Amino acid sequence: MKIYDISLPISPALPVWPGDPPVVLEQVSSMDAGAHDNISRLGSSVHTGTHVDAPHHFLNDHRTVEALSLDVMTGPAQVIQIPEDVDLITADILEKAAIPSGTSRLLLKTRNSRLWERREKEFVKDFVGISVDGAEWLVRTGVKLVGIDYLSIAPYEQSIPTHQVLLKPGMIILEGVDLSAVSPGIYDLYCLPLKLVGSDGAPARAILIG
Repeated sequence: MKIYDISLPISPALPVWPGDPPVVLEQVSSMDAGAHDNISRLGSSVHTGTHVDAPHHFLNDHRTVEALSLDVMTGPAQVIQIPEDVDLITADILEKAAIPSGTSRLLLKTRNSRLWERREKEFVKDFVGISVDGAEWLVRTGVKLVGIDYLSIAPYEQSIPTHQVLLKPGMIILEGVDLSAVSPGIYDLYCLPLKLVGSDGAPARAILIG
């Protein structure tokens, strides 16, 4: 058994969505400066790095992150390799991916993972996301959690439709996972977002065991 940490390291070097606040991680109390302890301050968007989206993010329906089911965020998960030449994950692509019947937690490994492998520090707009019909396919097949290896499940500048299709039935979206060292297959997923009351999302520590 091996533990794969699929969480992105949070630091000011981490790329963020254009317009989101950058990561601020600074020491406000320093033992080197004579203080009796070291204390740091963190500032960021709740959609920083590896994070989950709650329905409130795009539906404004007050279904917020602290109410998301831990039962859905922990358990067997299927990692699927999407071909490197795929720019948009459509229903047809998912149909051809041979996803096992009954899969409830699905992580999509795409060419996005190469960005984390080479420690890309700038936001990349041409990342691979899921189309609207791809999102509808996931809902129809009963997926309860879907994750992807970049900062959004939806293509750049086409965020709303895909998110709304997935979030309306309560699907949990896990974004910003680093699957660069993970091979396709079945794993146990442990995804624990911060319990932020009333928030539309939260950073998460996510691991796979397998």
